[in-house]
Amino acid sequence: MTITTVGLVKKMLPKTYNHRKEVSSEIVTVISQYKHLQPVVDRFVFNDGTVKKLISLVGTVAVLYQGNIYNIPLCLWLEESYPRTPPVCYVKPTKEMVIIPSRHVNSNGQILLPYLDEWRHTQCDLHGLIQVIMAVFGETPPLCMRPGTYMLLVLH
Repeated sequence: MTITTVGLVKKMLPKTYNHRKEVSSEIVTVISQYKHLQPVVDRFVFNDGTVKKLISLVGTVAVLYQGNIYNIPLCLWLEESYPRTPPVCYVKPTKEMVIIPSRHVNSNGQILLPYLDEWRHTQCDLHGLIQVIMAVFGETPPLCMRPGTYMLLVLH
């Protein structure tokens, strides 16, 4: 099922979110522009072991690297205080992929960007974040195929 309205997203959004209307509206805007991202509510485990039911955007974004377009799988978790706090973002490699740690992605797949570190809710949003991710990964890919695996990431 494709979620396309603010009302539907708001219904799936846990009641614990502080800015439900803003979050719902922003998610709908993003999924209308990035057709391969969908909202998902699931359990998120924080570093201290705390578990919360959060919404995330899960799917792929197309990244241009050396003349080819690659589908990079992502998961962008929105905490209950979003948009006042930045999303917690990960690349989500399939079993055919391997994470390439860099200054922008750690070995767990967490995305590390100045855009996230310097997050200001009045100046930053999911669309801007995805644009930055696409630009950064277009220069330094976060994933590669495991040796001996057919290159499924390339779109023809």
